Amino acid sequence: MSQTASQTGADPTGDGVPPHRYTPALAQRIELSWQDRWKAEGTFHTPNPTGRLSAGFERVADRPKYFVMDMFPYPSGAGLHVGHPLGYLGTDVTSRFRRMDGDNVLHPMGYDAFGLPAEQYAVQTGQHPRITTEANIAAIRAQLRRLGVDHDDRRSFATIDPGYYKWTQWIFLQIFGSWFDETADGGKGRARPIDELVAELDAGTREPAPGTNPSGRPWAELAEAEKGTVVDAHRLAYLHEAPVNWCPGLGTVLSNEEVTPDGRSERGNFPVFRRPLKQWMMRITAYADRLLADLDRLDWSDSLKLMQRNWIGRSTGARVRFAAGEESIEVFTTRPDTIFGTTYMVLAPEHPLVATLTADAWPDGTDPRWTGGAATPAEAVRTYQRQASRRSELDRQDAGREKTGVWLGVTAVNPVNGRELPVFIADYVLTGYGTGAVMGVPGEDPRDWDFAAAFGLPVVRTVQPTEGFEGGAFTGTGPMINSANDEISLDGLDKATAIARITEWLVGKGAGEATTTYKLRDWLFSRQRYWGEPFPIVYDEDDRPVAVPTSMLPVLLPEVDDYSPKTFADDDADSAPEPPLSRATDWTTVELDLGDGPKKYRRETNTMPNWAGSCWYYLRYLDPGDDERMVDPELERYWMGPREPGDVGGVDLYVGGVEHAVLHLLYARFWHKVLHDLGHVSSEEPFRRLVNQGYISAYAYTDERGFYVPAADVEEKDGRFFYEGNPVNREYGKIGKSLKNMVTPDEMIGAYGADTFRVYEMSTGPLEQSRPWETKAVVGSQRLLQRIWRVVVDEETGAVRASDDVAPDDGTQRALHRALAGVRDGYTTLRFNIAIARITELTNHLTSAFGSSSPVPRPVAEALVLMVAPLAPHLAEELWSRLGHEESSAWTPFPEVQERWLVEDTVRVAVQVNGKVRAQVTVPADADAAALEAAARADEKIAGYLDGATIRRVVAVPGRLVNFVLG
Repeated sequence: MSQTASQTGADPTGDGVPPHRYTPALAQRIELSWQDRWKAEGTFHTPNPTGRLSAGFERVADRPKYFVMDMFPYPSGAGLHVGHPLGYLGTDVTSRFRRMDGDNVLHPMGYDAFGLPAEQYAVQTGQHPRITTEANIAAIRAQLRRLGVDHDDRRSFATIDPGYYKWTQWIFLQIFGSWFDETADGGKGRARPIDELVAELDAGTREPAPGTNPSGRPWAELAEAEKGTVVDAHRLAYLHEAPVNWCPGLGTVLSNEEVTPDGRSERGNFPVFRRPLKQWMMRITAYADRLLADLDRLDWSDSLKLMQRNWIGRSTGARVRFAAGEESIEVFTTRPDTIFGTTYMVLAPEHPLVATLTADAWPDGTDPRWTGGAATPAEAVRTYQRQASRRSELDRQDAGREKTGVWLGVTAVNPVNGRELPVFIADYVLTGYGTGAVMGVPGEDPRDWDFAAAFGLPVVRTVQPTEGFEGGAFTGTGPMINSANDEISLDGLDKATAIARITEWLVGKGAGEATTTYKLRDWLFSRQRYWGEPFPIVYDEDDRPVAVPTSMLPVLLPEVDDYSPKTFADDDADSAPEPPLSRATDWTTVELDLGDGPKKYRRETNTMPNWAGSCWYYLRYLDPGDDERMVDPELERYWMGPREPGDVGGVDLYVGGVEHAVLHLLYARFWHKVLHDLGHVSSEEPFRRLVNQGYISAYAYTDERGFYVPAADVEEKDGRFFYEGNPVNREYGKIGKSLKNMVTPDEMIGAYGADTFRVYEMSTGPLEQSRPWETKAVVGSQRLLQRIWRVVVDEETGAVRASDDVAPDDGTQRALHRALAGVRDGYTTLRFNIAIARITELTNHLTSAFGSSSPVPRPVAEALVLMVAPLAPHLAEELWSRLGHEESSAWTPFPEVQERWLVEDTVRVAVQVNGKVRAQVTVPADADAAALEAAARADEKIAGYLDGATIRRVVAVPGRLVNFVLG
């Protein structure tokens, strides 16, 4: 971006710029100088109460602690655009203010550096992903330094550092070595070491949990391998064959977030198939109730809490069993009261009973709509399963999509009336919610109604529709109908009573039980990638997973020649993953002595997902150089421990994008709760207070093809917009690379300086509010800083204008302390725009009262500098130094508000005649009713209204109004 002469500080014509004006060129020199000094002096080094980073703690020992941090960035090659620093600057302003206000502030920054983008670049170029990632980190670190943020650089790290992911692997082993005891803590449940489970099983004081003992024989009768299977089924980290998003074209499994609604990979647009694969899972569902309940103890927005509650999706209802030949189909339903209206059943295409239940041939008279055009049920099922595997879960849940499915050729029996129910598979049913099977109740469920209509299935209503209802599924309330057998009748009952009655009956018949289920699913934790944390797991000769001892951590990534997983034809849904690590044969097979002599083991060749490193990084900030522990318990108690009984503890302020409102936060909360249960941390939650910063949007432009063109190169002519001479359409969107409307901080800093950029970003609204970007408006913030500079520095001579010989008058005192109160409020509530408005008002007052060369009262000038220090720290440091102070303004106490100057001496009072405001008068703030009336009568305009009129009544309310009621 080009600079004008005034921006560079030069004055080639000799007629315009005073020699000591605060220009962008001067700002650049000031900023770089102070950034060098901060680094050299360790200005923002935060001392710990103990350990290797404790030097200087005696200076802050009596201060309250304050831990503030951002969701750390992924270091892409594009670097930061002006939208990224919004949160970073918000935490920086907060950090600086809290330090000045008397806190011991920890404000760190690290880098979330594993992930697919770096690996894809490595695949394309052959360059190790560490090289490009570290180069990107260096670039972003330089950008943040140039912005003047006060991070303690000694605490910085990246998740790819072996010294960091050693402890990510260690945490995985803690989870792998634990189980969830549902009976602990009065039924709340908590994680316990797996060895304690084994001891209780051996002692006979506990039986294996349901579903964990395939043989069904007593624990004491099991062989060692069988016991190992039971134990592994209890672990919080476990292997499970689960449906995954398999992308043959990329050769990897994708998370749901990496799959588009039409079932293709977000990266590369390859087809994605749902298929079962053995993967590592995290049993986050065990913590569903605690994750829900503890939301009420967090200082988070209601909208954010609601997003988490919806994602967890707790539902109470009943599990009901429908006999199907020798098998039993189990259904979870929140409406067991409607069971008499069940006319068919549906399984998810991936349901494990599909293969068992599918008939050999179609019965005579089968409705052609039920067969999918296939000659046999098996053929119909195979075809439909393949078709369903190509749809994303998001697409499958679309209520408006046409209902499809095929019949298995068999029926199940309704336990309440003996009715034969055809059993279908359909992709609107998902394996991850409930049991992966539903009872079709078309009379009361819109999706079931649509399916019944498509397949010619009967409808039995069990809730009486309201008068005037015209058809379709009735989802309202009403008395039960058509719901009776020889033993029980629900007819006439309300919903709640009917649910309780039928659930009790089903339990008595052994056909069901009351239960709770969740939309939340266990966390799929495997990735078929190179650039991720290796699992600290090996497999023995029986193919059972065995933990690598802590002494052997970290398990380092091997060097490989090819970073890409084996890819397959786009449509090869039957292919299986071959991760890049599987080709590192010298690494995958290893001889280890794990306590029973040297043996050969096979390493896990999947890697952890990129979420792993971001689940716990806030703990590592406390001392990233500790090689002996994940975190020193004393440091964790100091920085994150509960403040009082019942407090959850955690980071005092966590700022980041709302796009991480669910998964990152749920995963981090889950890991933290496991660590808490096992005694590794004192806090119950990772983030006490959480704020989502808003987005920054800007104009973007598309050509006639709908493609985005570089916004910076678009020209406006007569209200129309052109790119390279061709007309383009203007729209508004989130600033970023995809819309080609990026503006970088580097451009803004080059044109105006970092402080001007900081003040502009903070002036555009409260931190949580999204806002537009307007480059032309940045000049307003530049002018404000120039006016502040002129209050302290004479532009012509460079002399400091602050004087001890000039006392502030009462008006200036009031302006000063009103500003101080407003600025403090703005900083405390993260409404930095309010702080800037109050600073602007005070600056305007001083400019008006003292001109451009008269001495300014030193206490007022110094207070102004300290007020602006969190926002424009380089400018404040320079002015503070010129005012004669050797210490950094960053550690100078924030000025105190004197309440007496906030009390007004006079007030403006409205004067009404017959209820209409006709004038305003200024009176002493303590004026009584008589004084108000006298002042009002003395007003020339009011006197004219009263002249010759009959005054029937006078209402005078001190401090508010006077009203003359005329006859």
